[in-house]
Amino acid sequence: MQIENDISKEFLSPMFDSVRHYDLINHIFTFGMDKRWRKKLVEKCLESKPAEFMDLGCGTGDLAINIALAADENIRITACDFSREMLAIAAKKSAKAKVLQKISFIYADACSLPFADNHFDTIGISFAFRNMIYKNTSAKKHLSEIYRVLKPGGSCMIAESSQPAIKIIRILSHFYIRTFVYLAGSMISGNRQAYRYLSQSAINFYNTGELKKIFISSGFKSAKHWPLFLGAAAIYELIK
Repeated sequence: MQIENDISKEFLSPMFDSVRHYDLINHIFTFGMDKRWRKKLVEKCLESKPAEFMDLGCGTGDLAINIALAADENIRITACDFSREMLAIAAKKSAKAKVLQKISFIYADACSLPFADNHFDTIGISFAFRNMIYKNTSAKKHLSEIYRVLKPGGSCMIAESSQPAIKIIRILSHFYIRTFVYLAGSMISGNRQAYRYLSQSAINFYNTGELKKIFISSGFKSAKHWPLFLGAAAIYELIK
């Protein structure tokens, strides 16, 4: 399946650097369910007991922090993002959670990861994957880099917004995103452009069938998913 390419890093990076109250907005718009979804993602990421784990597109660090709190002591956790502002917030939050020493925060671009081939047992992506491939000029490179740095047999676990299969639920979900999420997000964050992009990308993002075709065409040998909240979001498991 063809991946559309319009959005560039030059657009996304300053957008996320400037978004205020990012965590609060996510909690409000998902009615707190994002915390439960991330907890489920943590469980899936740790099922194989990885020794080397990466939180890719870590944002404000919630996934990496929760992995550090839940995992055994022998795990090595790397958290990467291309927003220095987000990484600074993530470091402060990890210090508050008393796990700062367990996480290596790295400023890095997902299309050119500073790691050797076959390095990570598991990669986790918590609601950042849509930004990596939705009309992104580097979409194919992002997918190839994820594949490259995973060990053979390793897994990439992704939590991301999705398209509900039931039409009426999909219509209601899109209406909610198009109105409340966009308008309230713009007001709270002070960044109308960011929430125009975020709402449009959520409404127009691939469904689970389309994503699985993209994953398999990118080289992954298997891809499966678990729907969340009537299909408004999903967790994906990709195996190299």
